[in-house]
Amino acid sequence: MDYWTLDRLSARIDTMKKLVPIFGFLLASCATEKLPPNPEAERWERQAQNVTIIRDDWGIPHIHGKTDADAVFGLVYAQAEDDFNRVETNYINAMGRLAETEGEAEIYRDLRMKLFIDPDSMKAKYAASPDGLKALMNAWADGLNFYLYKHPDVIPRVINKFEPWMALTFSEGSIGGDIERVSLRELEAFYGKRTDTRALAVHADDDTLLTPREPSGSNGIAIARSNTANGKTLLLINPHTSFFFRAEAQVSSDEGLNAYGALTWGQFFIYQGFNERAGWMHTSSSVDNIDEYAETVVEVDSAYYYRYGNEQRRVAVSKIKIPYRTQSGMTHREFTVYRTHHGPIVREADGKWISVRLMQDPVKALTQSYTRTKARDYKAFRESMELHTNSSNNTIYANADGDIVYFHANFVPRRDPQFDWSKPVDGSNPATEWGALFSVEESPFVKNPANGWLYNTNNWPYSAADTNSPKQQNFPKYVDPGSENARGIHAIEVLKGKTDFTLEKLITAAYDSRLPAFDNLLPPLFDAWDRTAASDSLKTRLAEQIDSLRKWDRRWAVTSVPTTLAVYWGEEMGRVVSQNARRAGLNIEQYVATRATPAEALTALASASDTLTAHFGSWKTPWGDVNRFQRLTGDIVQPFNDSGPSIPVGFTSSRWGSLASFGARRYPGTKKMYGTSGNSFVAVVEFGDSVRAKAITAGGQSGHPKSTHFNDQAVRYSKGDLRDVYFYRTQLEGHVKRQYHPGEED
Repeated sequence: MDYWTLDRLSARIDTMKKLVPIFGFLLASCATEKLPPNPEAERWERQAQNVTIIRDDWGIPHIHGKTDADAVFGLVYAQAEDDFNRVETNYINAMGRLAETEGEAEIYRDLRMKLFIDPDSMKAKYAASPDGLKALMNAWADGLNFYLYKHPDVIPRVINKFEPWMALTFSEGSIGGDIERVSLRELEAFYGKRTDTRALAVHADDDTLLTPREPSGSNGIAIARSNTANGKTLLLINPHTSFFFRAEAQVSSDEGLNAYGALTWGQFFIYQGFNERAGWMHTSSSVDNIDEYAETVVEVDSAYYYRYGNEQRRVAVSKIKIPYRTQSGMTHREFTVYRTHHGPIVREADGKWISVRLMQDPVKALTQSYTRTKARDYKAFRESMELHTNSSNNTIYANADGDIVYFHANFVPRRDPQFDWSKPVDGSNPATEWGALFSVEESPFVKNPANGWLYNTNNWPYSAADTNSPKQQNFPKYVDPGSENARGIHAIEVLKGKTDFTLEKLITAAYDSRLPAFDNLLPPLFDAWDRTAASDSLKTRLAEQIDSLRKWDRRWAVTSVPTTLAVYWGEEMGRVVSQNARRAGLNIEQYVATRATPAEALTALASASDTLTAHFGSWKTPWGDVNRFQRLTGDIVQPFNDSGPSIPVGFTSSRWGSLASFGARRYPGTKKMYGTSGNSFVAVVEFGDSVRAKAITAGGQSGHPKSTHFNDQAVRYSKGDLRDVYFYRTQLEGHVKRQYHPGEED
């Protein structure tokens, strides 16, 4: 019980004891309640005095410490205040301990993590870490443990004490890291049959499921001085993640740290953000940075061997224990796991065991994640890139010196191009080994292009800077096997030929309402209707819908009826053609635009119209009546309810080319669509003699429903109405709601 709650309880008891004498004893008990003894408490209290936390009028913490370690201590303490559940859950997942709280359904998710994250290995890496990094990890653990000490009413789900080495288990702030690309279903198929014969579970991230997924990723745009009205560099920071996956903060110290932006809950570095002189935005890359090897395995005298060149190498065998919760208490399952020198075995295919190889260097990864936040110029930022552990992200960079840069994925091993690296390669052939990494400049790279802008929308790098982009023919396919996407086309539309950008105009561009995907999707639908015989019932039934879509400007708006109709039709088409698209090796949008039959297109439009009529009384339903933002609880998996309060949102899924992304769908019991991913944090930054920025966060800073900052940004978020960022202390004047040291109760 915290002291604020205790004081209120004591006051109530004081009143009641006048009526019931026995309550005097209860009062005495409560008044003398002490925090449990902890030998480290005195040290934590001393460090807390080196830290100041200022909460502004949006609840955003501005943390300052005497040292970087002090700042880290305060940063994680502030995060725990806002949403300890999300902080802990990220590390429960990172360490493979979800089943300890969620139960048997998460056993294979935990097994997947533990194939790569071994506590003993992480402890050894921590012990061997440079002193500076070790100090930050120590402060990270101390800040979280101090929060738990000061809040005994907060009961952790799993992690009762944070240890410094744990910071290495989640060292790079992407949502869905490299490890999560290993299929849970296939992992269970391989290891499950070696432990029991139960039916396989169907996991949410199984890539064989047929429902079209909401695209994930982000937008980054940098604009050079030559293309701005005031000669200052601009940067758009626009991650598309699950809502509430990241928090907003400023963290500074007397040792030169001063970074602002979005950080992933529980981490001690700003992941996408800026300092006074430079900013960085990471976008998920389509680089091939993970490879599978088909291993030829034989069993000899109860031992497994795999072929490598002319050798037979022993398969490494070990045990992994997965504790999990049941209704009657804790139990566990033990797995015998296998690995070759390429990596752990994760599945079986065509009689071969499949191992997976990926980047694993948590010390360098954590170092790179932190040091780039202190890089105030291109040279320092470029040096951080030499660590090559920001493995699966492209980076858009801008600074006050006028530099704008596109860095491609930071971990690209050289490979023999004679092999198809999109499939498992022969693990017995030494020619399939990785070579040295591509350097920054050897990868697709753009610095200060003549056109004055560059961008990435999780598309290929070959349109990053118009005609100044890297040339696809100069790189092996595995460097980026991706393609252009609708957001990429849209980004070029809003950037090309414009030389009068301001911070406000870049915000307008980031929320431009065009949906270019429908430029390719709708003409075949119109053609199908035109070629349909007048005697066909669909001709008359769909005439008004076709007319509405033909007149549509292909822009989203909360008042737009054709936006609703087009999205519902597009989603229905996805359900209809998904299997055929997969067989053809095309994404759904490509298949719809080029191969869908007239009958499929028209029947899907009729079905979409029927669904809208059934749910809303008419297919003529404005988009804002359907597409909603709702935040009712602080649960990580949110509940939705049509009878609860919600807010209309104009922007759509990024599938349709909307730069501002809002991934929404219907849920059990709902007719409206509710967003859970997309624009989660948006910031636009202007660099010059000083830095100026505006930002918005989905919902609000706090994960506590009773907090005034739980949903105070929701309306502005839905409209793209970014608020001023208080980067300097002078900007905070008049906006300070609370100033305190960690551990001081409000």
